[in-house]
This record gives sequence, C-alpha cells and structure tokens, in this order.
Amino acid sequence: MFEVNPIPAFRDNYIWLIRRGSHAVVVDPGDAAPVISTLQTEKLTLDAILVTHHHDDHIGGITELIQLYPTVKIYAPHREQYLFRHEPVGEDDIVELDTLGLSLNVMETPGHTLGHVVYYGANSLFCGDTLFSCGCGRLFEGSCEQLYYSLQRLASLPPQTRVYCTHEYTRHNIKFARMIDPENPKLQLREHEVDRLLAANRPTLPTTIGLELATNPFLRCDSDAIKTAVARQAALIKPDAISVFCAIRKLRNAF
Repeated sequence: MFEVNPIPAFRDNYIWLIRRGSHAVVVDPGDAAPVISTLQTEKLTLDAILVTHHHDDHIGGITELIQLYPTVKIYAPHREQYLFRHEPVGEDDIVELDTLGLSLNVMETPGHTLGHVVYYGANSLFCGDTLFSCGCGRLFEGSCEQLYYSLQRLASLPPQTRVYCTHEYTRHNIKFARMIDPENPKLQLREHEVDRLLAANRPTLPTTIGLELATNPFLRCDSDAIKTAVARQAALIKPDAISVFCAIRKLRNAF
C-alpha cells in the first residue's frame, strides 16, 4: 500500500511525496532541493512527477529533477505550455503509477488557471490550488463561475476522500470562514484542532471532502446562514449559490 507524506517547501508549500517501498512520485515540485534531500535520505527512486498547473511554485524544481533523474515520467495539463518534456493529460485520462500500485483519474478544474487539473484515485485527491483546506484558490485566469463548478465536482467525491492541497493556509482560511459562518459548531471545533496541530508543529493536511463540506464556506454557498451573512456583507439582493460564491471569493481576496 502506498503512503503520502508532505515535503515542506518555501514559506507554506507542500510537495506531496507518494511512496511505496523504494519507489516514489512527487506532486507539484516547486523546489528541487527538499525533494532531492528526501529522496536521498530515504533511498527512494523518483519514478514520476504529477503537475496540476503551471505556476512556478509548483514546477520550479522540475528541470533540476530531470537532470538528476533522467528517466522520470512527467504528467502535466494538456491545456498549458511547458518547457520541459512531459506527457500531456486531460479530462478522463488515467495515470498508471505501476510501481505504487496506484491509478489516478485526471479531472480538469479550470478557475485558478484555465488548464488546471487534479488527480484522483484510491480515496486520495491531489488538487493543487483548486481546493484548499477551508478555502479555494484565487482566480488568476479562469472565471468565478468556472471555479465554482470545478469545486462542485470535487465536492461530489466520496466524503472520506483525503484532500492533499499544496499550501498550508488552513489557519488563515478558518479565521476568514468564522467571519462568514460564525455559528457553525463544526467550524469552531475545527479551529481548535488546527490550533492544536500547529502548536505541535504538525501539518493541518490532508483534510477530507466530508470535513470541507461541513466547514469550507466555498462549498457551503447554498447554506441559508451563509447566504444571509454574505448577502448582508456584499449587498446581494437575490443571493443564489453562484453569486454567493463569487461574493465570498471577493471578500476573501480583501481579507
């Protein structure tokens, strides 16, 4: 059975290491140095790299990793351009990671970028910057509506799905979520648990789809409490799920 471990990078990135025995795959390696250090320390062979989108903090280490591991396979979104060699992947493609005994389905999730993809399989979701713990990605290329529908697709995955986001944003996201959804008891409990994890210098990830459905305001736009709060703060006259989502995204940008 494979296991997933975070490799911290930059200020708040996680490069996810998927491993089984002596074989490894990494997701969104924005920095080569911590990946190489981990692989060498753990005596692991790098078999593949999964890319969710083209931002430099997700791909910046790939060229160096190719030089050190010339046979590594690289999978990246087919709607985006890359200077390194790769196998383009898109909606409904399947990435077979044979050495891990793992098959991952590719889903296109435009919003954060137009070509963004996520990888899903074995109750595990590697979602880049589409879905965050108690939040979601900013809009750099896509529309608010595109991101809404992308998140709705992820929200429909089984609630036990483990969600491996790429940034440690949970504490700040919860602070914002409490402003939008202050009476949510599950959110209050989650805040205490996150504080406990961070105090112990532990990551707050992975989260789960079920936990996000209960506490993430971007996935709760049909909640009457959130509609009322957002309509008041954003002066919405007839709030529906999409207008509430877009208003929350604007409020989060300014938070």
